[in-house]
Amino acid sequence: MRKVVKEDMIQLRKMEQTDLPIFKKWLYTPHVARWYHDPLDWIDEVEEQDGEFCWIHHFIVEHEGQPIGFCQYYACKDSDELWEGYTELGGSYSIDYMIGESDCLRNGFGKMIVAELTNRIAHHPDAKRIVVQPEPENKASCGLLLSCGFVLDTEKEIYVKLLP
Repeated sequence: MRKVVKEDMIQLRKMEQTDLPIFKKWLYTPHVARWYHDPLDWIDEVEEQDGEFCWIHHFIVEHEGQPIGFCQYYACKDSDELWEGYTELGGSYSIDYMIGESDCLRNGFGKMIVAELTNRIAHHPDAKRIVVQPEPENKASCGLLLSCGFVLDTEKEIYVKLLP
């Protein structure tokens, strides 16, 4: 039986170095490892979040005070990713997200995470759109993005959500 989860039941808090052990555990959990390739790159990025990767906003997702996942967002212009032309348009941001705890999958948390990231990005005065490129085989993530108002740019295989 699926749990009913209210929208206000998650919190995003800034990721701290003390969160590294659980983040590492999640990266090697099969349902995460399938999509988060090169875990050492992700670990390095988080370890350097106050240095080389200070332009990325890293968060731990909590439900009832317990860590259940990870998410982040960044302005595309700050990365070296071209995003098939979306970066040069200006105002493009991207997000990444994961539910680390397997018992929290398929409970609506992903939708809440994407909604909260969208809300935070929308507060940036230059934000015009969010672009995301999950692997096409990641049906759960692709479906989640569509349910959150993203549209697939089929030519570029990028999900896009325009911000008001």
